[in-house]
Parts: sequence; C-alpha cells; structure tokens
Amino acid sequence: MDAPKEIFLKDYTKPDYYFETVDLSFSLGEEKTIVSSKIKVTPRVKGSSAALVLDGHDLKLLSVKVEGKLLKEGDYQLDSRHLTLPSLPAEESFVLEIDTEIYPHKNTSLDGLYKSSGNFCTQCEAEGFRKITFYQDRPDIMAKYTCRVEADKTLYPVLLSNGNLISQGDTEGGRHYALWEDPFKKPCYLFALVAGQLASRDDTFTTRSGRQVSLKIWTPAEDLPKTAHAMYSLKAAMKWDEDVFGLEYDLDLFNIVAVPDFNMGAMENKSLNIFNSKLVLASPETATDADYAAILGVIGHEYFHNWTGNRVTCRDWFQLSLKEGLTVFRDQEFSSDMGSRTVKRIADVSKLRIYQFPQDAGPMAHPVRPHSYIKMDNFYTVTVYEKGAEVVRMYKTLLGTQGFRKGMDLYFQRHDEQAVTCEDFYAAMRDANNADFANFLQWYSQAGTPVVKVASSYNAEARTFSLKFSQEIPPTPGQPTKEPTFIPVVVGLLDSSGKDITLSSVSHDGTQQAISSTSTILRVTKKEEEFVFSDISEKPVPSLFRGFSAPVRVETDLSNDDLFFLLAHDSDEFNRWEAGQVLARKLMLNLVSDFQQNKPLALNPKFVQGLGSVLSDSSLDKEFIAKAITLPGEGEIMDMMAVADPDAVHAVRKFVRKQLASELKAQLLKIVENNRSTEAYVFDHPNMARRALKNTALAYLASLEEPELVELALGEYKTATNLTDQFAALTALAQNPG
Repeated sequence: MDAPKEIFLKDYTKPDYYFETVDLSFSLGEEKTIVSSKIKVTPRVKGSSAALVLDGHDLKLLSVKVEGKLLKEGDYQLDSRHLTLPSLPAEESFVLEIDTEIYPHKNTSLDGLYKSSGNFCTQCEAEGFRKITFYQDRPDIMAKYTCRVEADKTLYPVLLSNGNLISQGDTEGGRHYALWEDPFKKPCYLFALVAGQLASRDDTFTTRSGRQVSLKIWTPAEDLPKTAHAMYSLKAAMKWDEDVFGLEYDLDLFNIVAVPDFNMGAMENKSLNIFNSKLVLASPETATDADYAAILGVIGHEYFHNWTGNRVTCRDWFQLSLKEGLTVFRDQEFSSDMGSRTVKRIADVSKLRIYQFPQDAGPMAHPVRPHSYIKMDNFYTVTVYEKGAEVVRMYKTLLGTQGFRKGMDLYFQRHDEQAVTCEDFYAAMRDANNADFANFLQWYSQAGTPVVKVASSYNAEARTFSLKFSQEIPPTPGQPTKEPTFIPVVVGLLDSSGKDITLSSVSHDGTQQAISSTSTILRVTKKEEEFVFSDISEKPVPSLFRGFSAPVRVETDLSNDDLFFLLAHDSDEFNRWEAGQVLARKLMLNLVSDFQQNKPLALNPKFVQGLGSVLSDSSLDKEFIAKAITLPGEGEIMDMMAVADPDAVHAVRKFVRKQLASELKAQLLKIVENNRSTEAYVFDHPNMARRALKNTALAYLASLEEPELVELALGEYKTATNLTDQFAALTALAQNPG
C-alpha cells in the first residue's frame, strides 16, 4: 500500500481540467451498487495535452468512455489511488463516462457511500467522494449535478439527493427511481445520497421574496415526535439569515436527515443536511435546555453553510477555516440573538480557553490555516473552527455591524459559486470599508496564543491615563519566532462611582484621535506600544478586552480591589463575569494553600458582597446571573497549580459554596421561590434563563445539607415537568451524603 504523502499549501496549482456538469446514476443493490457518471470536461488551457488524473479508492472500474468511445486497458493507467487518462481530445470540451462497482455494505469507514441500520447514506467531506466514483476530488472543482437513484421500492421507499426533485416513478422488478437536479455549482464534497425507510415531518417557509420552500426532516418513524424543535430551529435560522445578512434560501426544498450511524456529527450537503440523531432529536423528557440550545446552534450552523461554504466554497482544504470559522461565527451570532448574548459569549470563550488554548500551547499547535497536512480529516480542529471564528469576530469588532455586513455583501458579490481563499475574504472586508488591517493576516499563518501584558498609569497633573501594551506569541512546533499581530482591544474606563467615563481623545504614535463614546477600540499592532487618554479627571479603573475582543491571554496590573470594583460596576457583562472568575480563582488558590497548611479557612467578605450585588441586580439577565455566581470548576483551579492536589481543591470549592450559600441564603431562597414553575416545558430565552437561575440557586442551597433545604430540592425533583429541572434537582440532592 502506498504511504500517504505530506501535502503543502505552497504547492497548490490550479487543475488542468474543470468539470462543467456531472450526471450521476446509482443502481443500489444489496451486494453491490453500480455508479455511472457522465461528466462534461473542459481543459483550463485550450488544446492542453495534460493527463487527467482522477482520484479513486476501493472502486472496481467497469468501463471508461471518452466522447462515446470505449477505452481499452492500454488507454489509461489504474492504480490503488488514481485513474489516469494520458491522451484526451484537444477540443474545448469533451464528455467522460465512467461506470464503477462499489460495495456499501462492506464500507465500515462511513466515508463515501455506506449502508448502516438498513439505510444507504453518504459522507463526502473531506475526501469521501473518491470512494463513490473516479473524480477530481478537490473543492475547486465546482460543477452542476444531476443524480438518478434507483433501488428496491419496498426496502428503500425514500430516495433523496441534492437539489430539487425533477421526477420519480416505478421501474421493473419492484424497483423505483428518483431524479434530482441541483442548479447551483458545487464541489463534490457536498454531494449526498440517502435511501431507506424514513418518515418526515413536513413544514414550509416563505422567503422574503415570496418563494415557498418545502421543509422536511427525515428520521426513522419512531423518532418523528422528537423533531418539532429541529423544525423550529431550521425556520428560525432561515429567517435570521435573511434579517441579519440578507441571505435567502435558493431552492424549492430543504431536507434534513437524522440517522444514528453518522460519524461526522452533522454535514451541510447542499439542500440535504445529514445529522447524527443526537443533534436533531429532543423532547422535554429526554433533553435538557443545553441539548435544545445545542440543536438550535448546530441546525443553524449547517443551514448557514448554504451561503458560507456551499455557494462560496474553499479553493483547497487549507482554507477550511474560510467556511468553518465564518460559519461558527454565524451560528454563535444566531444563538446570541435567540438567547443571552453575554452568556453565549461566555460559553464560547470558555470552550476556546479549555480546548483551543491548550492545543495552541501543545505539540499539535497549528495555524488557523495550516501549512501542510498528511490526512485532511485530522485538521477539523478547535483551532480551525473556534479560533477561526474569533478571527472573523475581530473583523466585526473593527468594522462594526454595518461595516461587517458591507464586507459580507461584497464577498458574495465577488465570489458567488467560486472556490476562494482566506485572502479573498480579507480583501472583501478591507475593500468594502476602505480599511487598514495592517498585519491582520498573521492570524491565519501563525500558531500560538498571543500573550498581551497591560500596564496602566494615571497622571493627575496632566489629567491623562496611559495604557502600555506588549505582545508576545510563544514558539510553536515549526515556528520558533513570531511576528507581532493585529490585536483589537475594546476598552472602557470607569470613574469612582462605577460609571463609564465619556472618552474625548486618545494619543498613539504621535497622533491624536478624537472619540466621543464610553468605549473605544485600540489597535495594537506592534510588539510594544502606548495609548494615552486625555481629559481624565480622576484615576479610572480600566475595563480591558471588553467582550473578549481578541483570542489572547491577558496579564494586567489590576488589583483585587479593581477586580471587585469591576465585578460590581462594569457595564460590559463579559468583563463583569471575568472579574468574578479571576477573583474566585485567586481566592480559591489562596484557600488551597491555607488548607494544605492546616490553617482555618475564611472567605473574603468582599467576594460575598460582590456576588450578592450581582444576585440583587434586577437589570441583569437571569441566565447571566446564574453564570456569574457559578464558581470555576475544580479542573480550572488544578490547571493553575504547579502540582495538582484534587483533595484540597475539592475541599476548598465545597467550603466556598457552603459559605456563599449560608451568607446569601435569603436571596437564594427568594430566587427559587420566584422562578419555579409547574407549567409545561417551553424552550425560549425567558424560560431557559428562569430555570438556569433557579437551579443554580437550588444547588447552592442544597450544599448546606439542612433538612428543609434537602426537602426543597426533593420537592423540585418530584414536581419537575422537564428533564432540565429534574436533573438539576437530582444533582443538587446528590451533594448530600446518605
């Protein structure tokens, strides 16, 4: 067997041949499946004499025809990975026909066309199409497809593929067929086929231009009752993409298939999204609020790919973040608009810090756009997806909502039905706004998490406040030295009463910029630089990297008093949460040290007051309050220790919880009382937020192990109308021994 070779971004070359149209025909069988393809081929350079090299894996070649002429074995070369056609017609275009035989029931890789649980199903991203037929299996080959599927009508009553259903009917021998046509060009990784015994939930969506789209969610019949939330999520995503980005669905039909044997989680095939069942099925008895929210987000994500990934795709797989980073950003924004923006931001940043920061600091560190790969499937990573989304978010931070929308509009105007690069997206954002992004492209090419140090100083006489920044990106495998990158820092300054100061001007590099707002964006582009604010009448407390404006580690000179102040007053809710978490980690680490030295444990009353002020702030979203009063996990604390001590950390966290519960008991009881409900489950933000706050308060109270509070939790368990409340009450009870 050939050893796989390393592929490099720098070696990319355009294909010698493009495919204009692809007509596929599948005769599905129990022992074997016959695949016929008819491809209109056009040379990139007219009169080219280059060989056409087609990828193929685990295929049995039956026949090859060029312009209707059957090729003999000496007319082509065939090995375990390729079919090479050395001499081709010199015309402007020609027709290539290939028949292959494949064995889906033996395909245990679940790549290409496979059979599982009685259904035929496909997964073609990244390089699965080569297991279906011989083809140039690369994303810059975009063609218009038709697909005819034929199968036994009793065993496979449902036959699905991409695009619109053109015709269907019965054939001989108890078989039937369906003919599908996708009028938009697509790469082969977006091809899909499903055949089996499935039932559908049907609905419609009317686009803003008045076109009625038929929506169908297909599952095994017994799962159909659990698809209502998935349909709600799909319609919400379609409406949101129209409202926020002006992007309308472009076909008459949109299908989702949910099957238990799908190993990619979810896949955005054009008009035929395929999901693992766990990301589609939900009912109040079997799914929590977190499950419902995850389904909303992932159905949104795959739908949003219709434009960011399908209509405009990647030139090569190194550009994967072009579609995935952008689409993760879009699904994050969608979930933010459907719920609490701050809570969603906290969740996304937490995920980045827990999973992506360690990847950036470890042996698998790689840039958002990798320089090389051996197997592409290994690059579907938190760096490409989540850090990639942060890179997209920085464009929006720098340009604002309207500027970002202008950039998106230009991106689609320039590149619809094209396969493009990260530079093309960058150029659209820059050109639409006449913006200067300096060294922003470093985010795509450099691995590692930048460390930004911030030092502040106040000059009372000059009434100026200075922020000095230094940035450093640690060495990573293959990249020992790094260049400074472009870091947007969203900043606000708080006065002694906790109000945002209206900023008038900031000086940097000898130039003064006028401002008239309570928040501004500092553009840090060098290794070291200083920004000086004028007309600051008292020493302020700075609120830095508001909304987590860049994916960096931050080291500041903020004191504990500053952090308590920000926890109580910061208008930026993310930074309010962040201040509480930094304080909690510092406080818990100190207590761990006390515990290890057998010193008595005591909780700083300022910390109790800080969380108490959050609890009593009626202007705050309830889900945010629940997040803000949740302590860092034991794992987070152990990560900060030179030598982890699980027993000490567990004891300290338990102590802090009990102390907070004891001192805030009256407030917590009131929260449980005011936020309980025995009404039927509804998934919407007010109800989710209410449940989150009530259940967080209940967990605190139950930690006190007092009989009446255990009884309270038991009552919540017995009266719960949904899994979220039931599971939360059970978890609260589980804290109590015996």
